[in-house]
Amino acid sequence: MSGAGPRTVICLLRHDLRYHDSEVLHWAQNNADYIIPLYCFDPRQYLRTYYYGFPKTGPHRLKFLLESVKDLRQTLKKKGSNLVVRKGNPEDVVHDLIMQLGTVAAVAFHEEVTKEELDVEKALQRVCAQHGVKIQTFWASTLYHRDDLPFSHISRLPDVYTQFRKAVEAQAKVRPTVQMADQLKPLAPGVEDGCIPVPEEFGQKDPLTDPRTAFPCSGGETQALMRLQHYFWDTNLVASYKETRNGLIGIDYSTKFAPWLALGCISPRYIYEQIRKYEKERTANQSTYWVIFELLWRDYFRFVALKYGTRIFLLKGLQDKEVPWKKDRKLLDAWKEGRTGVPFVDANMRELAATGFMSNRGRQNVASFLTKDLGLDWRMGAEWFEYLLVDYDVCSNYGNWLYSAGIGNDPRENRKFNMIKQGLDYDSNGDYVRLWVPEIQCVKGGEIHTLWALSNADLSEAGIALGETYPLPVVLAWEWSRHIKQRPNKRDHPPRGRKDPSDTPRQHKNRGVDFYFSRNKDLS
Repeated sequence: MSGAGPRTVICLLRHDLRYHDSEVLHWAQNNADYIIPLYCFDPRQYLRTYYYGFPKTGPHRLKFLLESVKDLRQTLKKKGSNLVVRKGNPEDVVHDLIMQLGTVAAVAFHEEVTKEELDVEKALQRVCAQHGVKIQTFWASTLYHRDDLPFSHISRLPDVYTQFRKAVEAQAKVRPTVQMADQLKPLAPGVEDGCIPVPEEFGQKDPLTDPRTAFPCSGGETQALMRLQHYFWDTNLVASYKETRNGLIGIDYSTKFAPWLALGCISPRYIYEQIRKYEKERTANQSTYWVIFELLWRDYFRFVALKYGTRIFLLKGLQDKEVPWKKDRKLLDAWKEGRTGVPFVDANMRELAATGFMSNRGRQNVASFLTKDLGLDWRMGAEWFEYLLVDYDVCSNYGNWLYSAGIGNDPRENRKFNMIKQGLDYDSNGDYVRLWVPEIQCVKGGEIHTLWALSNADLSEAGIALGETYPLPVVLAWEWSRHIKQRPNKRDHPPRGRKDPSDTPRQHKNRGVDFYFSRNKDLS
């Protein structure tokens, strides 16, 4: 599009569903007469996962996405604009708008790093080139800007997080958030805003909210900003975050920012500015720093994806490592459905299925269990998480699964979590297990983590018949026995369940990553 007529800019929004700190909308405001904020429900995102054919987008994330789109539409209406919504491939929708309007001067979007998103960007470039329309892109998904990294090229990105973190903290600065106009330029005349779809159009049902959920929140920028206000300013919970972040029950043990970050409902730079403001006005401690530390993990996995490209999806991972992964569907089903016979694993997997959420601590454990105890193909777990997680983020998800599988960015080999010790450390009285595995709730205290070690009399008293009312363990790792209480005056029984097929190395302390956000805790 050329000439002196009115200039229209299409702002294609993807994982940036917010008004605050939006470089795309900010640029359009300064370079257009009309702005079309556009969100496309790309049908390719509602197909099947690549290797194991799970649905790509599950009910919890779809609900959160629909809420986020509705919220952004409401916000833009207040700014004198609207969110144009379409179902279709973004490149086709943009093509149709260019043809319809005849005034489109540019298409603007925030850049992504993984294949499906990059394929859309290439297709958009082809469409725009055909019509003489400018492409304007921005980098805005990370705390630190790609161009500000202290490495001469992305290929020089360190393969160990700590090296990355120290270099960035010492040599880079976080850019300030973009200050947005109170009112946005209007939509181009004749553009229909379009209907926001309902879950049934994607073959889904609106999921019921489970009262046990640790994430009873709605999608959207409005809710994201309210969450930060609550967690920082109203309650000061952020000041004790480092002590509570390994919790399992309830909403306030952690920030819970991840679902909103994944869709861009909140900007990482805005969180950073609010942390710095909080530290200046209230208190600065290890907890406030830890929020930034974890945003850096999120950055790191995005830059790892930028460095390695499609290798993050390959069986051999970043290390090109041959591992004899199994593809046992029965074991996978037991893991997916929370019936492995290992209560801590089962509780976490049931929470995920019922709510779309799982604690950071839980994610580390169920991933270690799938890859190290069961020896299953790590991509089975990665794709199951992709399907169910409300906070699914492609870079963080695959980066963390590679890490757990021992073929990613972990400086230490053979890292393996001890399910029983972890259960006893983080759910010492068994309350979390009782919440999600009610058929064994009559077992008192921490012994709920090792049902197979209880006497027949104890099991009978609790109304449990192993192998009938609750499964026998699908595997028994030798290191678990160190954490089974040897009680006097009870007749010993041999452990029930299958022996661990793998030769498990002794455990180490965890200096590494957690899922989505990182914490340091004892593993063995």
